Amino acid sequence: MVRVPIEVFRGGAGTPNRFDKFELELEEHTPILTALLKIRDEIDPTLAARYSCRQAICGSCAVRVNGKSRLACVTQVGPELAKRGKLRIEPMGNQPVLRDLVVDQKPFWDRYHRIEPYLIPDPAHPMPVGKENPMSPEQVAQFQETPRCIACASCFSACPALDSDPDFLGPMALAKLFRFVVDPRDGAFHQRLETVQNQSLWLCLRCNLCVEACPKDVRPAERIVDLKWMANQEIGKREAGSKHSIGFAENIQEGGVLNERRLAMDSLGLLGTLGQLPKAITMMRHGRSIKKHPPIQGREQLDVIYNAMSGREDLQHRPMSGEGGVRGKAPPPTPPAASPPAATAPTAAKPRPSGETKEAHP
Repeated sequence: MVRVPIEVFRGGAGTPNRFDKFELELEEHTPILTALLKIRDEIDPTLAARYSCRQAICGSCAVRVNGKSRLACVTQVGPELAKRGKLRIEPMGNQPVLRDLVVDQKPFWDRYHRIEPYLIPDPAHPMPVGKENPMSPEQVAQFQETPRCIACASCFSACPALDSDPDFLGPMALAKLFRFVVDPRDGAFHQRLETVQNQSLWLCLRCNLCVEACPKDVRPAERIVDLKWMANQEIGKREAGSKHSIGFAENIQEGGVLNERRLAMDSLGLLGTLGQLPKAITMMRHGRSIKKHPPIQGREQLDVIYNAMSGREDLQHRPMSGEGGVRGKAPPPTPPAASPPAATAPTAAKPRPSGETKEAHP
């Protein structure tokens, strides 16, 4: 047993915020949710916290523990206590606090519903009526880890982009969007990518805090990268984010070294680039050169790399033929060409009886 100092956030709408301090005798392997329930049952029955399954299935008990989004039912006291010498329990971020550790998840679910999280039928390929619509194991594998998501909002709480830009859909919504984009039964592939290409796909800060926070290893930041890649292939340059991404690759291809002046023009256009002049002047005053670099040595090797990457690929980076959407599906297997039976390895000839002749074969 160890003595565990715990600070718990108290407050909410219309109530002054504070932290109440408690000390409990607990085993190091005790879940933080058990500690919170012990406080509620034995010390302060007014403490409000949300929980349900207590087995990391429902995601209801997500809170911030020492500043990090965690599921209280599986996060143990000992390791967290070792980090700071105490436990500081706060409600989830990016969502209004209703009372104590309970938040209003409306911002989280509103963004989820904006991606239309359901299959949109393809009129050209209607769903079979009264029958299954199976997928191959390879097609299911394209979903990556997204089916493991329990919608606990830990990634949403940890995301700094949501705090700075309300148009950002958030890690969970974009990871779920990826799940429908790669589903071969969905008929809104292009529509879904086109919507986020202009809206919020490129607002991700690539900090990977959502990956750290996710208790199910869904890795939403990686799914956002996949969506960006697919949108670039399917739609191309559309706004500053995609223009910057594609322009960066084209820029490097020219000389092997980044030409920052050209990249600014490609990403922001003339007026946008002029707006960056004060920053450019500040950089130059601190010794940063924005002159165009000469091409690198071995420039021809760069062409070999870019030529190898220039074809359309699926999400496994396998070549795709035709002009269809980049769904991440594997190309259909090519049947082997008809060929004559393979010749068997020569064997030592057996001696034939005298007078026997070898038969001629056509």
